[in-house]
Amino acid sequence: MIRRGPGLLGTMARTAVVAGTATAVSGGMMRRQQARAQQAADAAAYQQEQEQLAMQAQMQQYAQQAATQPAPPAASGGGGGLDVAKLKELADLKAAGALTDAEFEAAKAKLLG
Repeated sequence: MIRRGPGLLGTMARTAVVAGTATAVSGGMMRRQQARAQQAADAAAYQQEQEQLAMQAQMQQYAQQAATQPAPPAASGGGGGLDVAKLKELADLKAAGALTDAEFEAAKAKLLG
């Protein structure tokens, strides 16, 4: 009997090596893909955090500027000043139902100028 080829055991061993290699390669590729995806997610989270910090710093700067600037003068009506008490009285009358929306708007417009 003449033997041709590696035989049954050799074929099985070769198949096992090929299957093991394929499994190792695909596992390595999956790990690399997951690592890249995680790295991209981390970079996006870092970028978002930096933008948020910059926005907070800008808001603080605006708040500091607003605190240091003098208050703007009150809008002057026809009589030389805004009467806040009269506006409050109008709002109370409207809330009590003594004035309609149209009457309130007309009186407010008259007060404001």
